[in-house]
Amino acid sequence: MNTSVDTLSLTHALYQAVDRKDVDFLAQVLGETVYFQLGNFPAVEGLEAVLEANRGFFSSIEAMHHTLDDIWQTGDDCTVCHGRVDYIRLDKSRYSARFATVLRWQDGMIDDYRVYADISGL
Repeated sequence: MNTSVDTLSLTHALYQAVDRKDVDFLAQVLGETVYFQLGNFPAVEGLEAVLEANRGFFSSIEAMHHTLDDIWQTGDDCTVCHGRVDYIRLDKSRYSARFATVLRWQDGMIDDYRVYADISGL
C-alpha cells in the first residue's frame, strides 16, 4: 500500500460521502476491481457494478447518518470500524442499526469493502 495515504482520514471521508449519497466520491476512492458486500445483499465486484449497487441502495432511502464509535488499523492495508447508522426511510419513518465495516486498501484505494449490518428493517 502507498503509506502516504491517510486511511483514517479517508475512512471518515468515506462515511461523510456515504451519508451524502455521493457516488462521485466513491468513484474516486474505490479501486477498479473492488469487491463490495452490504449486509445480506449479493456481493458485487468491479467499480461500475459497485457504484450501481450504491446508487440503487441510496435511492431506496431518504437519508442516513453514520456515527463511528471506533476505527482500528490492522497493518498498512486494513481498516475495521464500527458504529451506528440512522436511516430515514422514503416514508419518513426511522430505523437504526449497529454496523461493522472492513476496508482493505491497495495502492491508496479501497479494493475490498464489506459492511456488516442488519438492514432487513429497511
